[in-house]
Amino acid sequence: QVQLVESGGGLVQPGGSLRLSCAASGRIFSSDVMGWYRQAPGKQRELVATITYADRINYADSVKGRFTISRDNAKNTVYLQMNSLKPEDTAVYYCHKRSIGYDYWGQGTQVTVSS
Repeated sequence: QVQLVESGGGLVQPGGSLRLSCAASGRIFSSDVMGWYRQAPGKQRELVATITYADRINYADSVKGRFTISRDNAKNTVYLQMNSLKPEDTAVYYCHKRSIGYDYWGQGTQVTVSS
């Protein structure tokens, strides 16, 4: 059983930065993909960024140049560095892992960008 534990959300002013972390339990496979999704009130959950075991990375257009995803395979942890935050980045951010055909989700962490 895989568990994902997120941390690092909070309240930040526009233009500020936050770093999210997601620690995963269980084995790591070379086909694993980890990533971050977000869901704003009244909207569907959307992809933010994904990263493979071999560090192939994909970003949503809305966060390119501002967010950076990375992973530490030794710690089984994925990070999301968020810079130049905007009010429209306000959402619950969810960690996701796809491993050998199964999808796992974290409990979500709130990110609020407001002055």
